[in-house]
Amino acid sequence: MDLEDVLIRIESRLTALGLSAHAASLAAKKPDAIRNLKRAVKSGDRRGITTETLIALAPVLKTSAAWLLEGVGEPGTGTLAKVVGKIGAGAEILPEYEQIPPEGLFEITVPFPIPEDTIAFEVEGESMWPRYDPGDVIICWKQSEDAENVIGREAAVRTNDGRRYLKRVRRGAIGGTYDLESHNAEPIRGVEIAWAAAVQAVVRSGQWQVFDRSPKHG
Repeated sequence: MDLEDVLIRIESRLTALGLSAHAASLAAKKPDAIRNLKRAVKSGDRRGITTETLIALAPVLKTSAAWLLEGVGEPGTGTLAKVVGKIGAGAEILPEYEQIPPEGLFEITVPFPIPEDTIAFEVEGESMWPRYDPGDVIICWKQSEDAENVIGREAAVRTNDGRRYLKRVRRGAIGGTYDLESHNAEPIRGVEIAWAAAVQAVVRSGQWQVFDRSPKHG
């Protein structure tokens, strides 16, 4: 790897995110990693940073290790997803009663790059089994789509009465309404949709872990 190019890419992400090198290194649990890389570039030492360290830094810098290492892919494509709530697959989720903080429930690391303009929900309930299990995480675009664009697709939806579901969307019997289908439960018919986003990816329960931003010492 070209250490100078790696450092340039790291510094560009620090600037984009408003992070200091020290804060990023601590969040990645690699204290002084970026400072040591700067020293290595200045001295010409080729042992400035390891691939393991770049993998640890990538989620903090909201990018991928491949981009940090070789500039492969888009700089703003990371491996962190913000879980902003639970979504009902059988269970009825009322967002106004979830008491979710503005920053979301938590962030998770996922085993593939994702764009920044996404959000994630943790599945609760079993009506979409075997497609989805409780504890799976679905990833959607943050921006709502026109409900007509998700007809026939599995989507996260919020109905006009405030309930959030993971269902397959069908056109309802009355114009402007929709039916929400499950794999092993009765459909919910004739609802109006306030927000909808098709499922873009799913991370299975047990294949994700909560990302801890708190610095670790020792």
